[in-house]
Amino acid sequence: MSRLTIDALQLVDAIARQGSFAAAAAELGRVPSAVTYAARKLEEELDVLLFDRRGYRARLTPAGDELLKEGRLLLAAVDDLARRVQRVAAGWERELRIAIDSVISFERVVPMLERFCEAAPTQVRTTTEVLGGTWDALITGRADLAIGASQEGPEPSRLGPSYRFERMGALEFVFAIAPGHPLAEMPSPLKSSELRSHRQIVVADSSLRLAPRDSGLLGVQDTLTVSTIGQKIAAQKAGLGCGFLPVHRIRNELDRGDLIAKETDQGRRESALHYAWRTDARGKALGWWLAALRNSATRAALMA
Repeated sequence: MSRLTIDALQLVDAIARQGSFAAAAAELGRVPSAVTYAARKLEEELDVLLFDRRGYRARLTPAGDELLKEGRLLLAAVDDLARRVQRVAAGWERELRIAIDSVISFERVVPMLERFCEAAPTQVRTTTEVLGGTWDALITGRADLAIGASQEGPEPSRLGPSYRFERMGALEFVFAIAPGHPLAEMPSPLKSSELRSHRQIVVADSSLRLAPRDSGLLGVQDTLTVSTIGQKIAAQKAGLGCGFLPVHRIRNELDRGDLIAKETDQGRRESALHYAWRTDARGKALGWWLAALRNSATRAALMA
């Protein structure tokens, strides 16, 4: 059985595109007789007829078509492998994994992704995490970079020397309800005892290894648990429950009256956000993101 080589696949590809052995020879920088000989030798080794030599053009047989179709996939894979090896040699990671906390709207990250994809050859894989899950993704190796990690991160001893973090800023949270919610007509500030008698929308912590954290008031019996801040906003707009929401994510809803912010006896909540990274990830892609996140305008845009 013949062992197909890259040269053989490139030969078939050139003949198919050029339509003749002579033209393929010119493209490959070989003499026509050498291309003709190589094509016949390949047919003999495969024991199939790859080219229909009748007429002016060299046409592929059905067997030749199949070889070309699969062969071009292999050629593309080889080219991709070569590019990846070159990227790694130049200091670019093959892939950068970014965990983004759901308090950060993904639409705010898209402009950064656009700039990065234009500047870098590294593939990016993003995941959406919640509460301690953003830290958890970093610690368990599911992410190289975490964006929007909250201040209630793991103890420094648990974080270890292999991770670093810097502050992004602070997010303000307000207690929000739909206009038709029973609490909408009650005078402010709302008492915690009253809040506990109404269903709360809570977001599930996405941690796999760290102890999951709760969101919302303690002692509430009736809860509806969702997966992201976006889902929590939608549920509260629908009047399914109440809870604290980040102000920057619901400004439009507040302006339109789709949600109402109410004062409570707990006051307004604030949470410091960080971006964190694994110090053993030192490629150019991570460096690009860290440089971007150190820009105050970038951080403001993410939290706007």
